[in-house]
Amino acid sequence: MTLLYPPRENPVLALDIGGTKIECALVESDGTLSRRQRISTKECSSNLFGAISELLKSVRRDTAVEALGVGCGGPMRNQGEFVSPLNIPVWREFSLLDSLRKSTGLDAFIDNDAKALALGEGRFGGAKGMSNYLSMVVSTGVGGGIVLDGRLLDGSEGNAGHIGHVIVLPDGRDCACGARGCLEAETSGAAIEQMTGAPAIAASLEVKQRTGFLVGRAVSSVAALLDVERCFIAGSVALGFGKPFFDAANDSVRQHAHISHASTLLIEPSLLTSDGPLLGAACVAWRALDE
Repeated sequence: MTLLYPPRENPVLALDIGGTKIECALVESDGTLSRRQRISTKECSSNLFGAISELLKSVRRDTAVEALGVGCGGPMRNQGEFVSPLNIPVWREFSLLDSLRKSTGLDAFIDNDAKALALGEGRFGGAKGMSNYLSMVVSTGVGGGIVLDGRLLDGSEGNAGHIGHVIVLPDGRDCACGARGCLEAETSGAAIEQMTGAPAIAASLEVKQRTGFLVGRAVSSVAALLDVERCFIAGSVALGFGKPFFDAANDSVRQHAHISHASTLLIEPSLLTSDGPLLGAACVAWRALDE
């Protein structure tokens, strides 16, 4: 395994940038979080990076830190040098990496937020000891990270694992990426609110089961292609929907994954709780420092 990084004397500064909220904390090598703070993405949209800079200063203060690790929604280019999160429309080709380095004076390392979560799941969560698994977020958006043979897959620009844009309904809803019927367009919190006219938290049992079924359909294809043994899912939609979602997702796997190496796949809740995104962002920094 390559996800168990050596302990370090100082904490890392961890930043999670999502479509709904942005969080920051100091994270120690054992996963202890301190000085955790958050801001609203939408409320700060008029000067989003300025608000992030102030958040980082407030959390860091005068503490010595190893580096800054960032999990951010995608897509992105050149490992976060430029980011265009679909759920943050004010950022298109935004030079996040350079901006963070100039603002903080720190070594900064960026990865997709769901890929970051995959690193966190492997170090602190349900995937400890596993070499082949998929990690997902089903929340405001839908993303994923894939670990094969103990290594997180990156891809040419850092976007490997973006399962939110696997097409699950060819004639489905228009997606922000420009396609139709993407998993994100059918199962994200934003999509559910558009479809039902109410926040995802108020979803009916039918909507919860439909969401899980479509997620299971997408995961089945990933398992057939990449031979992963588990899928761990976090995010406010998946975890908020709970048992109806996960039962439907696993029923969908049984329906769609018939090839032998995919048929035993299990979809389970992430064990990282609400700390997951920040632990994942910290792992982004540790991974880069280690390599």
